[in-house]
Amino acid sequence: MSEQRSTNQLDDVYGGSLALLTDLYQLTMACGYWKAGHSEREAVFHLTYRRPPFNGGYAIAAGIAPALAYLERLRFTDEDLGYLATLTDLKGERLLPEGFLAYLGAMRFSCTVDAIREGSLVFPHEPILRVRGPIGQAQLVETALLTLVNFQTLIATKASRVCQAARGAPVIEFGLRRAQGIDGGLGASRAAYIGGVAATSNVLAGKLFGIPVRGTHAHSWVMFHGDELESFRAYADALPGNCTFLVDTYDTLQGVAHAIEVGNELRAKGYPLGGIRLDSGDLAHLSIEARRMLDAAGFPDAKIVASNDLDETLIASLFEQGAKIDVFGVGTKLATAFDQPALGGVYKLGANRDEHGVWRDSIKLSEQPFKISNPGILQVRRLRRDGELVGDVIYDAEAGFAGPALHDIEDPIRPAFTPAFETGEDLLVTMLDHGRRVRPDDSLETARTRAQAELAQLSPRTRRFLNPQPYPVGLDDHVHTRKQQLIAAARAKGGLR
Repeated sequence: MSEQRSTNQLDDVYGGSLALLTDLYQLTMACGYWKAGHSEREAVFHLTYRRPPFNGGYAIAAGIAPALAYLERLRFTDEDLGYLATLTDLKGERLLPEGFLAYLGAMRFSCTVDAIREGSLVFPHEPILRVRGPIGQAQLVETALLTLVNFQTLIATKASRVCQAARGAPVIEFGLRRAQGIDGGLGASRAAYIGGVAATSNVLAGKLFGIPVRGTHAHSWVMFHGDELESFRAYADALPGNCTFLVDTYDTLQGVAHAIEVGNELRAKGYPLGGIRLDSGDLAHLSIEARRMLDAAGFPDAKIVASNDLDETLIASLFEQGAKIDVFGVGTKLATAFDQPALGGVYKLGANRDEHGVWRDSIKLSEQPFKISNPGILQVRRLRRDGELVGDVIYDAEAGFAGPALHDIEDPIRPAFTPAFETGEDLLVTMLDHGRRVRPDDSLETARTRAQAELAQLSPRTRRFLNPQPYPVGLDDHVHTRKQQLIAAARAKGGLR
């Protein structure tokens, strides 16, 4: 798969400008910065999430390449500016002044963007993206970055969980018909592949991203022909090299018998029987019976594919029941992240330069400790020992790494934990330098391989999808101390009680 396929999704699907893919308040804040003469003041924002999705122990970073593509092509067209000129305020007067629209029209994205590489494991409070540059620009891109990274990270994580439950059996993503629109379907297919699925039914995703595509036939094919056996024969005549028959339109085990009969006819013509697909009923029992029938008929290599609102919990249950399933088709609950429809990622200011050019750390306060942001220009160092991930340290890139002591992010009273480690690696790498690309996107294959490799390095107790042990992530001494200083200063001013 080429890197070009991975990068150009936005151009290929949308073609036109996406500059207005934002919330209105991003534009009104940018206008406020411009009007006050602050637009070019340097600032740093971090895109993070606060809680692992699906009550799990990790997430898989995805959506990075589309996010970078959006930033590279960010332009306000004359049509965009014409629309913005029509917006009015509460008095019915023009909302955005002509001078600000001229600023937008001339703007070219010039921030430096550091990102975690796609497919990497990411944990709560760690920056997935760091945007550093003029605050007018860095503020404007918040919403688009969140929608691109939040959704694909969520789906890549769900796919990973499903694939773990499948115990090495291939998983095919079937979610397009239930996805949240065209872009949701494409983003889900892309992210699910990073998360570990073997193929997709989404043909456009196959074209755009180079993902293998798979598919057989629907119940309507059988219903159209009226007679199931004749429908299988008609399909075999049309596509003899692609015969996995859907057997549950009428009576499932009778459907298996019909598939075997047509399988024998295919074999006589030199073609294999691909297998059968179960889409309803007691999948464990039916798969056991289907396997017995296929083996007895001389088709031990024919695959049993199962679908029907599957997710990681149901797949794990099927194995516990002794199911004989070779391939899983997972659609609705994967492509829609059925049990958690949003990641909850946030984009917070970490620092900005004052009027004298001096960096000033920023913090967002809350009565809920997990919502208090971390100040500074943040980087993440991942620690390993004997090839296993043992902890991540969030530190300030300007101050430098203050050591491996991990201070609890949500409970500052808890003693710091210092893991034994051998090597450390900084996770955020520069992708755009002052708006110019300095590192190509990884291919989806590279991202997918990275996800599998890092999962193998993660403790099985953290990797499991039920009641995982939290992975150690903490602040280094400098960021921890600075955070407590800012909280104390806010309390002294009455800003936090």
